[in-house]
Amino acid sequence: MTKAINWGIIGPGKIAHKFAQDLAQVEGARLSAVLSRSEERAREFARAYEAPHAYADPGAFLACPELDIVYIATPHSHHYEHAMRCLRAGVPVLCEKAFALNSAQAREMTGLAREKGVFLMEALWTRFLPSTIKVLELIEQGAIGRPLSVKADFGFKAQPDPEGRLFSPSLAGGALLDIGIYPVFLAYLILGQPGKLQAMAQFSPTGVDQELGVLFHYDNGGMAHLHATLQALTKTEAFIYGEEGTIHWHTRWHEPSSFSLISPEGRLSNFHFDWDGNGYVYEAKEAMRCLREGLQESPLWPLQQTEGLMALLDQVRSAIGLKYPGEA
Repeated sequence: MTKAINWGIIGPGKIAHKFAQDLAQVEGARLSAVLSRSEERAREFARAYEAPHAYADPGAFLACPELDIVYIATPHSHHYEHAMRCLRAGVPVLCEKAFALNSAQAREMTGLAREKGVFLMEALWTRFLPSTIKVLELIEQGAIGRPLSVKADFGFKAQPDPEGRLFSPSLAGGALLDIGIYPVFLAYLILGQPGKLQAMAQFSPTGVDQELGVLFHYDNGGMAHLHATLQALTKTEAFIYGEEGTIHWHTRWHEPSSFSLISPEGRLSNFHFDWDGNGYVYEAKEAMRCLREGLQESPLWPLQQTEGLMALLDQVRSAIGLKYPGEA
């Protein structure tokens, strides 16, 4: 029987609840420990998911004998601090997207992981979904020929709470790092780093981006048209246009979903992916596979690609003039 892998969670918020629910569906996974600034909140979360250990002290959490890997689910602004503490203690990390506040922090995190020989992976869950795996497989097989351009959006109407994580500058709020990362990720995954980019944003009263449009230009003539907003519900679709066909990723494309392969003549081949839970099973399984095989990073989403995506997000922020408190 394969030895169970004991998980810890830092930050028992909304996404952590979804992850814990999915973790219960992963064979060989066990939620062992929870860390929160509030001991009461940690205990409530631990009780809900039958985790034996609850902590408010990071040192005690990392000293827990039943801790094989930690999932970091705090706001973007705290990822660096928590990941670095885990890595210094030699504890493997699955860190929620956006991986860090900026690329400088990301490079420190990946550098320490490599130096310590400790597993580290960005929890960019869309990368590990069966739908994404199939899209990449079809492109590799030449189903749409050479990819020429990407068009993707993500938008929902958020309550403009100035203290909430979506609108607070101190929590690295804004559309880009929360949902804009998905269209940017897709363009990067399919077309790579652009030669140049243009971006415009509308800012909230708190000073973070509440809507933005981004245009990537590639040296080979490719383009990406990307949109993210916290002000309105959008279709949240994606299109990958190739020389010999199109992939239309249907609504809520970043989730386990469905897509159509469209031939130049307009013929459709439809692909549908059933899924249980919240969709975080796949990233958890990948992290556990890597741990069991002694890998320090995932070949599906290696640290170099995380670094590249963070650098691209920095370029978009530079183009719209967005800085967070404490950044140079």
